[in-house]
Amino acid sequence: MTRATPTTVRPADLGALRDAVLDSAGTLGVTGAGTAAAWGGTLAPVDTVIDVGGLTGIITHNPGDMTVSVHAGTPLRELQSALADHGQQVSFDAARVDVGATVGGLVATADGGPAALVHGTLRDLVIGMTIVLADGTVARTGGHVIKNVTGYDLAKLMHGSYGTLGVVAEVVLRLHPVPKATATLAVDCTLDDAAAHAGRIFDRPLDPAAVEWYSTGSASGTLLVRMEGTVDALPRRVERLHSILGAAADSGAWDAHAAAVRGAPGQAVLRIGARPSRLAALVGSLPCATAAVGLGTGVATVALPADAVADAHAAVHAAGGTSVLRDRPDGFTGPAWGPPPSAIALLRSVKRTLDPDGRLGPGRLAPWLQEDPR
Repeated sequence: MTRATPTTVRPADLGALRDAVLDSAGTLGVTGAGTAAAWGGTLAPVDTVIDVGGLTGIITHNPGDMTVSVHAGTPLRELQSALADHGQQVSFDAARVDVGATVGGLVATADGGPAALVHGTLRDLVIGMTIVLADGTVARTGGHVIKNVTGYDLAKLMHGSYGTLGVVAEVVLRLHPVPKATATLAVDCTLDDAAAHAGRIFDRPLDPAAVEWYSTGSASGTLLVRMEGTVDALPRRVERLHSILGAAADSGAWDAHAAAVRGAPGQAVLRIGARPSRLAALVGSLPCATAAVGLGTGVATVALPADAVADAHAAVHAAGGTSVLRDRPDGFTGPAWGPPPSAIALLRSVKRTLDPDGRLGPGRLAPWLQEDPR
């Protein structure tokens, strides 16, 4: 029996989103700009797809408080452009922002970028959220309360939930000033040498804004160190950094870094999180075609042969890290996630509480949630 094509609905406001959830009797998938459609587990066939791309725009911007509330379907690059007029920004620079990723999608996939070294991920920048749960409940956290949900910090639960616990409708974000001056130094080196350089940088009071290494296919690669500060003070800090690295200025290298993070069509791309002190050795042990390694954040993105993904998951797990598939070649049937975390029972309990009928995002966290006997 062939399953019917799912109905797609595109609500334009919170009320319409709530109605869409209530009026849909079966399973639900959530989509936005589609920049992470291949991330995590493959969405199982669903009855209804909710497209949050119609929920766009700034709701409230308070420049004095340095906060902004936006609809979840707002592309972050558009939000950044609007905030720049006030000298403010969301201090977040995931690679897929440039290709249209939305605020809600970036939260749902727990994405991050080099700026996480100083400012953290969206988990740290989100200070409020409005979510529609599987039963149509509209829940707010970090603001005026419509309904509290059993004491959960919903904003943090939604971060990395891949649309399996609720539909993010509105997000309140903490802002930071746009830096007055920035500079990037780049040095060609191996990953081992980059890790040694990073150790020397972090041992000194240089306060780098980002420390990343990337390679596009050779044993060597490029270490990037971004510095931010005032127009008067930054040159002296850059000079001290130059004395350590002997590196040249190259602000345009971040485009190449972002390309390494995004991977290329036909590749299996894995996102890895591990203790920073272990990350370089871990990535170095994998058969990477390309790699981008956050030497301070402990997050790496690597492209691998499809038949190496399962072993890579196992290696990351053995090192005490986590891993998730972020792109896959056609026909790939390997695991999207590594071995389940120690908190898997808690994850399943939260899922049962917020979505007892298993309506939201079936397959996205497979096999972790699907292993739950209910």
